[in-house]
Amino acid sequence: MEESLRTMTKVFRRECHRMLDSERTTMQGADGMLMILQLAMAGVNKQEHGDFGVALSEVLAAWKYFLLDKLQLSHSDIPLPQNYDLIRKEYDCFLKRTNTVDLIDVFIMFKELRINEDPEEPLTAMQLFQFLIGEKERSEKMDPLPVCPATPSNKAICSPQIQRVVRRVFCSYLGLLVNSKNDLALAYTLDNPNRSLGHSAFTDLRHAACDSASSLFLTVTSFVRTIQLGGKGYAPPESHPLRKHVKGLSEFLNFVDQCQEVLGETPNPREAGSKLVSSIRAALVKGRSNGDPVYLAAEDTAKSLKERIGQIHTMQTHSAVGTGISPARPKAYAINHSTAYGGRETVKVLMTLLDEEALAPPCRNKAELLSEDHAVLNGSSGACLLTLYKSPEAPTGSSPKPLRNRVLSQQEHIKSKVVRPTIRSQFACTYNDAELPLNRVLAFSSTSQLPTFVLPAPKKLVPLPVTMEEEHDPTGMDITLKEATNLRREGPGQFALGEHSGNAWNRAGGKGTQPEQLRRATGTSKRKLANRECAEQGREENQPPQKRPPAKAPAGGPGKRKAKAAGKKLIAGQGKLTGFFRL
Repeated sequence: MEESLRTMTKVFRRECHRMLDSERTTMQGADGMLMILQLAMAGVNKQEHGDFGVALSEVLAAWKYFLLDKLQLSHSDIPLPQNYDLIRKEYDCFLKRTNTVDLIDVFIMFKELRINEDPEEPLTAMQLFQFLIGEKERSEKMDPLPVCPATPSNKAICSPQIQRVVRRVFCSYLGLLVNSKNDLALAYTLDNPNRSLGHSAFTDLRHAACDSASSLFLTVTSFVRTIQLGGKGYAPPESHPLRKHVKGLSEFLNFVDQCQEVLGETPNPREAGSKLVSSIRAALVKGRSNGDPVYLAAEDTAKSLKERIGQIHTMQTHSAVGTGISPARPKAYAINHSTAYGGRETVKVLMTLLDEEALAPPCRNKAELLSEDHAVLNGSSGACLLTLYKSPEAPTGSSPKPLRNRVLSQQEHIKSKVVRPTIRSQFACTYNDAELPLNRVLAFSSTSQLPTFVLPAPKKLVPLPVTMEEEHDPTGMDITLKEATNLRREGPGQFALGEHSGNAWNRAGGKGTQPEQLRRATGTSKRKLANRECAEQGREENQPPQKRPPAKAPAGGPGKRKAKAAGKKLIAGQGKLTGFFRL
C-alpha cells in the first residue's frame, strides 16, 4: 500500500503542471481531509441554522459517505447526510481557495497524467477507501507498553497527542514556505509559539482576509508591510481590527521572513532544510526545560525530519525523476524573491517531504484528532481547529456572572436569613409568636402582631326588684363593709346586684331565711364577682410590673379587725378584692 501510494504521488508531481495552475500545490492527507470536512459541515450549519458547529457523530457518518461518493463506489446502504450537496461544494471551495488537493484528487488525476512507462493502476478505489477510513490492516501494530526500566528514570513521557501536534506544527511551517495560500498551515503556526494571537486575533484576521478576498498569510503580509512603510497615506485606519494585534503579527511575519532567507540563501538543500528545522525547534522550545514534554517532542521531531530531508536529497540527486518544478524563471505566485530565484532544489525536497507526511496512515482516534488543542504548545487556553474557526459570540449582557461572584452573592443571601438572638419578653408566653423581640411585643406595628388573648368586655347586669321583707339583716354584719364589698358601679346611675340584695337583707333585719329567688341571685352575683376578680387579676398580671406603694396599717382598733376577719369568712376572695379597690 505505501509503495503504491508513493508511485501515484511521484507521477502526480511529475505531470501536475499539465492540469494545475500552480507548481506549489500541496496535498492533504486523510487527517487533513477529515478536518476540512468538519469545517465544511460547520460552515453549512452556519448558513442554514446560524450556528457554526457540528456533532462528532454527524462528521463520522458523513465522512464514510463522502469517501464512497468521491471514489464513485456504491453507497446505497448508507443514508444521505443532510445538505450533502452544500457540504461537498464547501469542501471543494476550501481546497481550491487554499491551493491544495486531497488524496482522492491525486488518485483521479493519476489516470489522466500517467504515461506508458507508468503502471496502469497501482491501487484500486476500494483499497484507497480502506486506507482513508482506517480499516486496512497496517504493518505496524499498536505500540506496546514501554518496558519498566530496572532503575528509575527521570525522563518525562511524551503523549502521542503532543507528538502529533508538534510534528504538525513543524510541517505547517515548512508547508507555509512552499504554499503561502494554505490557511490550515497558518492556523497551526500563527500562535505557536505563543505570540498573544489567540482566538480573537485569528477571527479578526479571517474577517480581514474575507473582506480583501485573499489568503490569511497574504493579509498578514500586506497589513504588516503597510504598517512598516509608515506614512499617513499608507497606514491603515485606527479602527482596523488588526491594529491591536500588530505586535504579534509582526513577530510571526519576521520569523517567516527569516526562514525564507535561509531557504533562498542556502544552496545546499540538506543544509537549508536542517537550518529551517533547527529554527522551528528553537522557537518552540524557547523558555522550556529539557524535561518538558513539548521539548522532548520537538527534539525527536527535529531529529527525524533532518534525517529524512538528507535521505530525500540523496535519492533526488541519484535519480533523474524530479518533482516537475522547472528551473526556469518562476511565476508571480512565488512567496518572495528569495525563494523565487534561489533554493529551488530545497523547495523540491520540502515538497517531497510534505507529500510523504500526507501519505501517513490516518489517526485511529477520530474524536481525539478533531478535538486536539494546539494551545498545549504555548501554554495558553486555546481550542481545537473547529473552535478556532468559530467566531466568538458578541456579549449580550445576559451572560451569567462569574462563579466567584455567584458564590459570594449566595453566601450573603444565606447570611441575611439567619435568625439573630432576640430579647424575649417576660410576657411572651401569652402570645402566639414567642420569638418576637421586646420592642415588637410592646409596640404593635400591625394587626398581625396583636396578642391573641383579649379580655372580654364587662356585661351589664339588670337589678332585681327589692321587697320590704328582704331589707332586714339577720346576721348583724357591718353594713358599711357589705356595701364596700358588694357595691360596684357599672355606669352612671346603675348599680350591681350586690347593692340591692345586701341592703334589702340588712333592712329586713337579717331574720328568717332568704327567699329562694334572692339566694339564687346572690349566688349568681358572687360567681360573677369572682369572675370579674379573676379577670382583673389577669389584666393586672399582663401589665408590666409596677412599683406598688407600701401597705398602710389600718387605723382602727381590734374591733374593726375582727369585723374584717368575719367579713373574709363570709365572702371568698374578699381580702384580694378589698386590696384591689384600695390600690
